[in-house]
Amino acid sequence: MTAIISVAFALSWGGREIVARVTRGEFSRIVKEIPLTAAFGIMVIMVYFVVALAAPLLAPYGETSVVGPQFLPWNAEHLLGTDSLGRDTLSRLVYGARNTVGLALATTLLAFLIGTILGLISATAGYTLDRLLSLVVDIVMAIPALILSLVLLSIFGTSVPMLILIIAVVDSTRVYRLTRSVAMNVVVMDYIEAAKLRGEGMGRLIFREILPNITAPLVAEFGLRFCFVFLTISALSFPGLGVQPPTADWGSMVREFASLIAFGDVTPLLPAGAIALLTVAVNFVVDWMLHRSSGLKD
Repeated sequence: MTAIISVAFALSWGGREIVARVTRGEFSRIVKEIPLTAAFGIMVIMVYFVVALAAPLLAPYGETSVVGPQFLPWNAEHLLGTDSLGRDTLSRLVYGARNTVGLALATTLLAFLIGTILGLISATAGYTLDRLLSLVVDIVMAIPALILSLVLLSIFGTSVPMLILIIAVVDSTRVYRLTRSVAMNVVVMDYIEAAKLRGEGMGRLIFREILPNITAPLVAEFGLRFCFVFLTISALSFPGLGVQPPTADWGSMVREFASLIAFGDVTPLLPAGAIALLTVAVNFVVDWMLHRSSGLKD
């Protein structure tokens, strides 16, 4: 394990140096200042992105193709064996990158769209609307997010659009709180008052004056929200309320292979490790972005 970590960070350092040398100007300087942890995170995220996009080209078999006996051990033909239906585990892992990460990204984007817009409106629209929106958000946040998602999915079904919509709405409350908080600090600034005196409408105030000044914390929060959404989708898939079969998903794969742990088989750790690795990588990048946006120096 130590050797693997050392090789990974060595590759991250090498990639950082290559990019810094082939680029020029301010971008090259920023690349040189990237810490190794963030460089490692960026490398992992890029690998996941490439695997997700090129899944049909990289997977040796189809996503749902039955290619052998059930729970076939690792061998030359099936490098990671087969699952409970005889499908190739490596192919399912590769397609799982597209499905799990793609769903998490789409859900996070929708959550941010809802939460950011409502948060900005709440901060600029006045006391009555602000209190009304905040009350609704407080009620939703009073219920644990995972439990609320489980209840809503049980009521409305577990289709992919419904899964994205429910998790996005539940998670948008966290985005709303952050957006409203940072926007409130900007709304009281003198240049906002000057813009109001010039007669600028709410839309112009939000998108020209407020939003550009709160971008840094929102970008950092996007990374954190992606991690939470990613883990939520995987957690919902484990009991069968997330991504539905036969679609490959890392959370459901952990459930499928869980019984093999009793026989000393490490296959269940592969999708779990893929989930953990991406979460750690995104957090490394988010930590670096928070450090840059805070203006702190080492």
